[in-house]
Amino acid sequence: MSGPAAGTAHAATTTDVVCLGESMVAFLPSQPGRLADVPSFGRGIGGAESNVACALAAAGHRAAWVGRVGADGFGDHLVETISGYGVDTSAVRRDPARPTGIYFRTATDRGAGAHEVAYYRAGSAASAMSPANVPYEDVFAGRILHLSGITAALSADCLSLLRDLTAPRAGRPLVSFDVNHRPHLWRGGDASVLLEPARRCDLVFVGEDEAEEAWGIVGAEAIRAALPEPSVLVVKRGSAGATVFSGLRPGPRSSNAGELGHARGAERGDTVTLVPALHVDVVAAVGAGDAFAAGFLSATLRGLSVRDRVRHGHLMAAAVLTVPGDLTAPPARDHADRLVALDDEAWGRLRLGPGWTAADRACEEVRTS
Repeated sequence: MSGPAAGTAHAATTTDVVCLGESMVAFLPSQPGRLADVPSFGRGIGGAESNVACALAAAGHRAAWVGRVGADGFGDHLVETISGYGVDTSAVRRDPARPTGIYFRTATDRGAGAHEVAYYRAGSAASAMSPANVPYEDVFAGRILHLSGITAALSADCLSLLRDLTAPRAGRPLVSFDVNHRPHLWRGGDASVLLEPARRCDLVFVGEDEAEEAWGIVGAEAIRAALPEPSVLVVKRGSAGATVFSGLRPGPRSSNAGELGHARGAERGDTVTLVPALHVDVVAAVGAGDAFAAGFLSATLRGLSVRDRVRHGHLMAAAVLTVPGDLTAPPARDHADRLVALDDEAWGRLRLGPGWTAADRACEEVRTS
């Protein structure tokens, strides 16, 4: 069953988080330099929503990815690789008429001036996603549905899908939305349309830089003023950490929200939580935002405090920042919990580098001393 008529959650869900969006085959350079000069590329995968699903599955949660790929070898590779992380891919659809998207990138940081990405995703199978062909019974089958603004930029049909998935409806799970503004996807388009779905979600992630670039909004307080509805708003502030606005907001949206600590009711003031970032010896600054969202969602599913949710987000991001690719094994849960429990002074002294996820307690004590 597809489309809006199927928009109710299963009575007894077996999935923690469902992530919907485009995943692509990524070609990663064998050496630094311009795309014109790189002699060869290794094959990987890339996709914000599938990254979140893989990280959650690796952390021990029941995660599913819903997407659309071509009936081609690249589609086979995506589904097999994502499934290999323990993610349920049974709701992925194959499109015999459109290809799986691919892209090539340089080794430099995404924010660097020399960074290059060559996308071959126009007309991809994922760009044809719409309310008419996405399996809603699978999309709404989890405790949380995670979406991102990247989907809205792929096509008019994809924007319609995002609007429909974020619309208020009976039985809707908690809806998590990462703004994920990608300027190159919005050339000739208007990224301000992302405000609409964001305001209809329960949990929203947005970077201060994204809000300024996409909406012309500067500062965490101004972002909250523009997004008053979400029960939880996470404003990512780079090396300064994250500011979280949490509280009951007006207007029922999710019947499942109360179970996860975000019940809606009478309007009241926000609780504002500021959590400093970690000191990280960065190997590659890719995939950190997706990992942060996964860590925050993992801790949300566990019912942890807002501060601890952010700290788990920082730790999951640090795991990815200290490896070359977009995905890596997260720290063991008891290891992460010990770090999250540090007092503010010890947290501020913590410095994480390559290999830290395998560190034992003695190593933790050295790094925090």
